[in-house]
Amino acid sequence: KISLLYDKRQILDDINFSLNSGEIIGLLGPNGAGKSSIFNLLIGLIKPNFGNIIIENDNVTEYPVYVRAHKYKIGYVPQYGGFFHDLTLFENLKAIGEILIKNSRERETKINQLIYKFGLDNVQEIKAKFLSGGQKRKLVICMALLGDPKILLCDEIFAALDVLTIHMLKEILVNLQNENPKICIVVIEHNARELLQVVDRALILSNCKIVAEGSPNNLIKDENARSHYFGEFFKIS
Repeated sequence: KISLLYDKRQILDDINFSLNSGEIIGLLGPNGAGKSSIFNLLIGLIKPNFGNIIIENDNVTEYPVYVRAHKYKIGYVPQYGGFFHDLTLFENLKAIGEILIKNSRERETKINQLIYKFGLDNVQEIKAKFLSGGQKRKLVICMALLGDPKILLCDEIFAALDVLTIHMLKEILVNLQNENPKICIVVIEHNARELLQVVDRALILSNCKIVAEGSPNNLIKDENARSHYFGEFFKIS
């Protein structure tokens, strides 16, 4: 169980949950509920005040960011940025690839596969700052996938995007799960309907605690989930 405080203010209070291979998991909750703090704890940017983080039966609570990224293969797609603005899409992938993949031929193959897979062939020579919102989001997902993550953390990847682009990103998440049954994808999202259409399981945070957890169909019937987050009239479709 993990607890986290900022300046004596409780952010997370005795929360405890597992991440399983092959699952897409959603984190839902009002602003300030502690969703992004959970990501920061998993990545290693911050440490809990109480409790431990266990990955593959190892206590990684004291391990720095780079050890968690390399040894335990944690990939991260931030809500904002996450790329080099003045580099082209290809140069962005090459810069990260040179850190993660030592073999140059293997690196080039992996980069080209991702560019093709995400339909970015026509924009690979364009500077990242000139890409559309959806293209930027796809680029950052590609950068996170270069290290073949076992855990992929996605922070509000649907935010500020049009309906078609959101639909495309939902397909990408489901396809990633189908192509790599061992990957665990964790998504923070404010748009509950969009999130619940792609996740296997979701957690709802409120008042520093996990107040409900379960499959989308079970969650929307859960009284705690409705009273703390969804409201009485929420439907998935």
